[in-house]
Amino acid sequence: MDGRRRNPYELTDETPVYVISVAAQLSGLHPQTLRQYDRLGLVSPDRTAGRGRRYSARDIELLRQVQQLSQDEGINLAGIKRIIELENQVAALQSRISELSAAVEGAAAAMRQREAQVHASYRRDLVPYTDVQQTSALVVWRPAPKRGE
Repeated sequence: MDGRRRNPYELTDETPVYVISVAAQLSGLHPQTLRQYDRLGLVSPDRTAGRGRRYSARDIELLRQVQQLSQDEGINLAGIKRIIELENQVAALQSRISELSAAVEGAAAAMRQREAQVHASYRRDLVPYTDVQQTSALVVWRPAPKRGE
């Protein structure tokens, strides 16, 4: 969540609304298969007070992905679990990268602002120093003639 209060009645992809029979029908799987996937930790639906499973739209999509990986790609359930774990880890890392990038941008903006304040505080009556190039020219100094000489 991004800090704003959400309407408690607003449905999102993560809102658990589907009972197991509806989730099975939407995913094209048997309810017993959903129970097995839950036991294995492949899909973890929310639970009601009476311990009944409630699936979200995201859970349904994950069930379809598990079915596709298992049937079409021939990946076993342990492999699918590892794939899901790695995908979740990648998503978490991408989120963290976004947070850190925003923090770096904020720090850079603060630094630029502070630098501008320092430059604005310079005294304007001072002349900036410029490096004098050294030459091998010889300058002869002769005192001015005295008056009367």
